[in-house]
Amino acid sequence: MLTLPSFLAHSFLFIFINILPSFTQGIVPPSQTFNFVNEGSFGDYIVEYNANYRVLSIANSPFQMCFYNTTPSAYTLALRMGTVRSESLMYWVWEANRGNPVGENATFSLGASGNLLLADAGGRIAWQSNTANKDVVGFKLLPNGNMVLYNSKGNFVWQSFDSPTDTLLMGQSLKLKGPNKLVGRLSETENKNGPYSLVLEPKRFAMYYTSKNSPNKPMLYYSLTVFPSSGNQVLDNMTLEVEPDFGDVAFEIRLAYSGGGAGVLFRPKYNATLTYLRLGVDGGLTAHTFYDKVFYNAWEMTYTLFGRTSVLACQLPMRCGGFGLCEDNQCVGCPSPNGVLGWSKSCAPPKITSCKSSDVKYYKLEGVDHFLIHYTRGSGPVKEEDCSRKCTLDCKCAGFFFNRAESRCWVVNELGTLERVANSSHVGYIKTSLH
Repeated sequence: MLTLPSFLAHSFLFIFINILPSFTQGIVPPSQTFNFVNEGSFGDYIVEYNANYRVLSIANSPFQMCFYNTTPSAYTLALRMGTVRSESLMYWVWEANRGNPVGENATFSLGASGNLLLADAGGRIAWQSNTANKDVVGFKLLPNGNMVLYNSKGNFVWQSFDSPTDTLLMGQSLKLKGPNKLVGRLSETENKNGPYSLVLEPKRFAMYYTSKNSPNKPMLYYSLTVFPSSGNQVLDNMTLEVEPDFGDVAFEIRLAYSGGGAGVLFRPKYNATLTYLRLGVDGGLTAHTFYDKVFYNAWEMTYTLFGRTSVLACQLPMRCGGFGLCEDNQCVGCPSPNGVLGWSKSCAPPKITSCKSSDVKYYKLEGVDHFLIHYTRGSGPVKEEDCSRKCTLDCKCAGFFFNRAESRCWVVNELGTLERVANSSHVGYIKTSLH
């Protein structure tokens, strides 16, 4: 028979043993924790954006974590792809803190709670995985470039594949209910979100240009419909995949869709597992492949959607700058009230000095299309004068385009590149000031 003190002691031991897992579960062991400080000398090799960089010991060839900058004291924590021995440019294929840089002596850490943390030297948190106390027991950089935090059962609690920036690695997906978007970088020197995005939608994937003049109305410049709008099937995900083709003699790189469909991008004659798909600074879509069997020039651009030999070349919104004319995949002129002038990078639309209807006029361009026309229906049927009136009453309108054969109207806030077409019933009207 237990005495009262013995009973209490046994009860306490029973309670302690049974609640112990709830205290210890998910604690990252000391061998898995880390704390990297952004300090020391820069690397010697050439990397994308001509950046300065400091390498971290987190690596799985050809991937390595780094701090890099393109302007002093503004660092991005990023994953680099490529190897020193290939003597090729190395590319940044994932970024933690685009648009929110950290400074010297910033830290990247994984603590006992299981939260990945990027913080400035002063303690400001620039980025985190938000996985504290979620049963994280370790971190890995996988051979495909996916960084993961995993739990005691080996399941992923967090993965970098779920937070892409402008790049998809092989095996990475865009998901309708998840990361459904790639956003291009603003410029090679400014690491902020730019105006271009690739978005997964229920029936298609679509590419948009967002103008400063109309930030809440992105303009469609490319789309690929996967499922008909009349059906019930929805595009849940789109994954970059590689499959051996013709008995391992060649490989097939494709975008695979939920439901079993796929769009083939290219067929290289070597193992192209180390391929990434990139939404570029210019809004173009390209694939680059790293062939690690060679020692020099291991990178190859293996696919481009808006290449200069493509029928889509003139549909890239800023192919010919802010207001250029494109024909046969080349920039051929600057439209003006006095006709088409020679093209240069300084081509620009007219400046509107007044918003009053009585202070604006238009000049006409025959046989031209705006990039928006190819994938949108516009409004109509409508009269040409009503289309003009709609633009005149809108201060942000830069011009309108009209299809006389179908009486359809497109009012645009950004002109960009116009494409010359053979059909003279396609006309454009460019807004300018009366005086």
